Amino acid sequence: MGRIDPFFFSRPSAIIVDFVVLFSSKEIFPHLGVTLYATLMGLFLGSSSGLVLAFILGRFQFLERVLDPIIFGLYGIPKLALGPLFILWFGLGIESKIFLSFIWVFFVMYFNAYGGFKDVDYRLVNSVRLMGANEFQVITKVVFPSSLPWILTGLKSGVGVALLGTIVGEYIGSSVGLGNMVMYAGNMFNTTRVFSSILAMTLIMIFLNEIVEFLEKRLLRWRVKSF
Repeated sequence: MGRIDPFFFSRPSAIIVDFVVLFSSKEIFPHLGVTLYATLMGLFLGSSSGLVLAFILGRFQFLERVLDPIIFGLYGIPKLALGPLFILWFGLGIESKIFLSFIWVFFVMYFNAYGGFKDVDYRLVNSVRLMGANEFQVITKVVFPSSLPWILTGLKSGVGVALLGTIVGEYIGSSVGLGNMVMYAGNMFNTTRVFSSILAMTLIMIFLNEIVEFLEKRLLRWRVKSF
């Protein structure tokens, strides 16, 4: 309608055309591959380490009293401010992006899993022990199934912050990746390319979220819907 300056906002039609060109010319594939790899590695490492630490602290009260305040203190440090340090420590390669993604996911998974382990109904745990279950059976049959909704919530939140950490790392310093594409297009005042790159990130987020939704439906089939 001529009321919005396309220099600042581009046009939906131009964004779609540029998005199709990115894939038809295969220009986006190297960037997409690097971003996806760093995101998935950060998600895996952050989720697994956060889950393990949450289980250990939930099980051993002495470690919980010692380490829990330290973890909260580290969580309060702005991750974006540490980005340049990660680049300095790990270089401009993919390692710094994976580590930045890992840090974000770790805290999200830790707090969710820790809440799940602390929320286990210990009346049920005692009942299972009275029935003769050993510690391994208590953990595998009661503790983890009871905490699974919390863990999957942490995984679902972790998907978003894993991609966020990767993009931030690429934006701070990288020669490849979707974050680098956005930075380069912004420096060239190419708003169409910026929005088409953001559209690619959005589709990645939807795809990864659908995978987690599928896992949630399969693993939590026993859960009764509240409404």
